[in-house]
Amino acid sequence: MIPPLIVQVALEEGLQLIAITDHNASANVWAVQKAAMGTGLTVLPGMELQTSEDVHCLCIFDTLDQLSMLQETVDQNLPAVDNRPDFFGEQFVVDETGDFIRREERLLLNSTRLSLKQVNQIVCEIGGLFIPAHVNRQAFGLFPTLGMLPTDLYVSAIEISRHLSITQAVEKYPQINTLPLIQNGDVHYLSDFLGSTTFFLENPTIEEIRKALRKIDGRSYTVGAK
Repeated sequence: MIPPLIVQVALEEGLQLIAITDHNASANVWAVQKAAMGTGLTVLPGMELQTSEDVHCLCIFDTLDQLSMLQETVDQNLPAVDNRPDFFGEQFVVDETGDFIRREERLLLNSTRLSLKQVNQIVCEIGGLFIPAHVNRQAFGLFPTLGMLPTDLYVSAIEISRHLSITQAVEKYPQINTLPLIQNGDVHYLSDFLGSTTFFLENPTIEEIRKALRKIDGRSYTVGAK
């Protein structure tokens, strides 16, 4: 996916707010933000971080500077293993038009050495949203991997994959019943856009999203068809 097409399809789907959360990486976020300038689409910077327990977590921020702080820590804790493009595929960094800038030489698919609790603490200290991703999914989901939600985590929300309804998720995992539950696109291809979580906000900021997830100060969210 290249930045102009991400923006185009998001707008065609009627989306006003998306987050770019590449796997253990953030080098392409600015390009999508730049491609979205003047379009009415807000692009929040983020990352899908893979913890040492092999759990995926969404880490979403207001600014690229905040994301850069997380990226620096990830870089220090990602195994120094070279990518094999013939086996794993290319890892391109592009500009806002989709033109090639460079390759990311280190393999991004590995788990970091950061634990779930460490990532939680880091993201909260930086001021971002910490959301365990697709928690019901067999691959890299919190519950199939750990069997539970650790009680010492501070989570902004829990993401349920598109393959399970919110009602089914609560029945299957009673522990999440009192937490904000969302469903997002987990978009790996342009055809994957889902956008089934609708936020009612004054501004597209992390603080406003926090209020919406807690349903305070008149902010709220719903999960379902657009």
